[in-house]
Amino acid sequence: MKALVISPQPFFSPRGTPFSVYYRTLVMAELGIKIDFLTYGEGQDVNIDGVKRIRIPRFILLGNVKIGPSPLKLFLDFFIFLKMTFMLIKNKYDFVHAHEEAVFFAYILKPIFRFKLVYDMHSSLPQQLTNFNFTTSNFLINTFKKLEDACLRTVDAVITICPDLYNYVNSILTKNEKHYLIENSIFDPVNLKATQNNNNGNITSSFEVPINKKLVVYAGTLEKYLGIDILIASFKEVAAKNNDALLIIVGGTKEQVENYSNLAAKNGISDRVIFTGRLPQNLAKKFINSASVLVSPRSDGTNTPLKIYEQLASGIPLVATNIYSHTQVLTDEVAFLVNPEPHDMAIGLLFSLNSLEISKQKAGNALKLYEEKYSRQIYTTKLKSLLESLN
Repeated sequence: MKALVISPQPFFSPRGTPFSVYYRTLVMAELGIKIDFLTYGEGQDVNIDGVKRIRIPRFILLGNVKIGPSPLKLFLDFFIFLKMTFMLIKNKYDFVHAHEEAVFFAYILKPIFRFKLVYDMHSSLPQQLTNFNFTTSNFLINTFKKLEDACLRTVDAVITICPDLYNYVNSILTKNEKHYLIENSIFDPVNLKATQNNNNGNITSSFEVPINKKLVVYAGTLEKYLGIDILIASFKEVAAKNNDALLIIVGGTKEQVENYSNLAAKNGISDRVIFTGRLPQNLAKKFINSASVLVSPRSDGTNTPLKIYEQLASGIPLVATNIYSHTQVLTDEVAFLVNPEPHDMAIGLLFSLNSLEISKQKAGNALKLYEEKYSRQIYTTKLKSLLESLN
């Protein structure tokens, strides 16, 4: 089989790294699918056997693509649509795998080129318009809602990534057998092309993992909804009660790191918090693997963060906020669940650092849960079943 995969994202740019699309593509290639991968010009190339990368122009003077809807994305998506049309004219594909808003383009072109269509749905696009404050226009939001619903009813298969989105889609579909819940639960090392110029900035490899300290580690982006402000405020109490505790925050832009460094200073804990900025994947994993406790302080949202699955599989105790984004996967059996406010998070962090037997038990339960429900074997089986349904 041959597929066209379309991801309107800066593929492997720190501002919008679609790890989930990378792993989807990797596993499909392993299952024998020949893939043309169409994406934005921004980002780094990766090595996947059987995958040919096609990029639209970079348009570097327009700046970097940010997370969420934006005028720049609308501009770039016009070129994605043109390139997609050209590729469909030039090549015969067994199916098109469309990520996020690329499904709209595929929906328009499907009757013309008569391909089978897989919608890789990571969020509800009308909800994104409001979540990222892109628009308050009811007309525009309702238009996107009707278009999204039409796409869902037309596609040959749809992938959702968490129970909340799965239930939402099932409330729209009449043919639920074409709907697959495939969580973003695998995290193999990413094979970046060594020859690719790195123009992403703010990446450093000069940090060493501290020794003889109890490390509380957060790794990920530093967007506001991820609760980094809660984590830093909570650590003031943790630092006062545990002299060995050190907070490591991996990730973030230069501006975000500066902002949260100032917050740490206001809380008087600059000497107990280390901000690494963006790191190469292998070095970020060093910090994660050296942690006494991992933390996910997210304060808002419904989609399960990809990092939760890696945290489950790590064998390291996890403290996470007791919000629906987390509790779709996490329970008190596998993690220390706390309210998304500083004092309760501090209590959870201190308890996880001091109660070693309970922490060990939860970490063991978490690893067992991952192996039973979210492992690479489970992931591959689900995706293989979807591909077989397209024959």
